[in-house]
Amino acid sequence: MLKSSKFDFLIKQYKNKIYGYSVYMIRNRMDAEDITQEVMIRLWQNIEKFNFYLAKGWIMRTTHNLCIDYIRRNKNISQKEVNVDENYSEQLEDSSCEGNPYSAASKNITEARIKNAIESLPERLKSPFVLYELEGFKYKEISKILDVPLNSVKVNLLRARKLLQKELKEYANKEIS
Repeated sequence: MLKSSKFDFLIKQYKNKIYGYSVYMIRNRMDAEDITQEVMIRLWQNIEKFNFYLAKGWIMRTTHNLCIDYIRRNKNISQKEVNVDENYSEQLEDSSCEGNPYSAASKNITEARIKNAIESLPERLKSPFVLYELEGFKYKEISKILDVPLNSVKVNLLRARKLLQKELKEYANKEIS
């Protein structure tokens, strides 16, 4: 397979995953675009060096590492937050809200609360959670991407779910009151 056709195929397959993961980790669209572009550059430079069939893991590991590097470099700089809805259209189709402004507003507030809860997770829990729940990666793939043992991925996913469950349960209890 020619270098350019391999590259085109991989970009078509993974550019949205790279960008989506970067947005969740960085919370800044412009910087997520920069990271996505840097991953593409590195992919082009190394396309002949790695196994084409293992590219998914390499691409996402590179994306993860660039996000972590960015977070470390900009730790003391206040980050510009982005509304994830602008980048990640994971809207749930719910026809019951149509025509009912209260239901639609309540749904939007709940979705925003869920996204804020995910974003507030510690990095070691957020990365596997986003990769598994939002990007659809399997445990083994996440283990390779994050370079952590498989059991750590499972434990961190469990901990992330429990933290989210606790925070969202408190939110639900406030809503009922």
